[in-house]
Amino acid sequence: MPKKKITKKVYLQWYEDMLFWRKFEDKAAALYIQQKIRGFLHLYNGQEAVLAGSAFAMEENDRMITAYRNHVQPIALGVDPRKIMAELCGKTGGTSEGNGGSMHMFSKEHNFFGGHGIVGGQIPLGAGLAFADKYLETGAVTLCYMGDGAVRQGSFHETMNLAMLWNLPVVFVVENNGYAMGTSVERTANHTDIYKLGLGYDMPCEPVDGMDPVTVYQAMQTAVDRARSGKGPSFLEIRTYRYKGHSMSDAQHYRTKEEVAEYQKRDPIGIVHKVIQDKKYATEAELKEIEDRVKDLVNECVQYADESPFPDASNLYKNVYIQEDYPFIKTH
Repeated sequence: MPKKKITKKVYLQWYEDMLFWRKFEDKAAALYIQQKIRGFLHLYNGQEAVLAGSAFAMEENDRMITAYRNHVQPIALGVDPRKIMAELCGKTGGTSEGNGGSMHMFSKEHNFFGGHGIVGGQIPLGAGLAFADKYLETGAVTLCYMGDGAVRQGSFHETMNLAMLWNLPVVFVVENNGYAMGTSVERTANHTDIYKLGLGYDMPCEPVDGMDPVTVYQAMQTAVDRARSGKGPSFLEIRTYRYKGHSMSDAQHYRTKEEVAEYQKRDPIGIVHKVIQDKKYATEAELKEIEDRVKDLVNECVQYADESPFPDASNLYKNVYIQEDYPFIKTH
């Protein structure tokens, strides 16, 4: 499939989407401090270009699965962001009626399959989704994301082996944001080029600049086309950076403020904003309209979450066993 044209419309959509994801996460951080969001909260600030470029390469039936830094991905796939904010707050208006929370976003309707709290736990599940699509001949591709720490898990290597053996339509993506929690790659492996792990399985692999949605899209489209055409999986190491800590409880003693500031000079939203200005895709007034829409929508999300009720105690007994004929699942 020929690569899609990255037009004025695409850049303006990227800018609005990425800005919204950033502001949404900023607001979630504020709600966490107010104790309206409890438990863990892992923010995506700085990594928005990875999602923007990836989503642009996806087709309607394609699937996405990731770890627990997972609030904005379902929004990119079409889930109502108000429901995501309500889920973060543990409210019944959320995507899982408040039962999933921050680390377990999910939307079968929009082909977003989590949201997984176990490090690397989503990797074999991503291959399983791809196996199902190959078996049922749906033509869909699965994008399976993980952090740089997850590639130390045995399940990662087992999955890479089987994905190649079975020629599955899956793209494995490491969002290398520099630190597995607070530990850099240099301290956990004798190599820093994570993508080269794909060579051991004869899997096409490459590093990708993760601060620009264009470079992400180009690499992702190639990998998706390969998978969709029956040529099997690919492995991308998308090099990005997170501005916030691993979670809200992270004191970030392992890095300096100067390091964060250096990466912020290549902020993905800033990169998109500069292209829009340089190519005169929008006036300052038009950009202000986008920013106002983003601000208004974030406020709507908070209002919706605030107005949604907490689950009743009886909900503890719901959705434990929901499918009466399990495991006899009808596929057609």
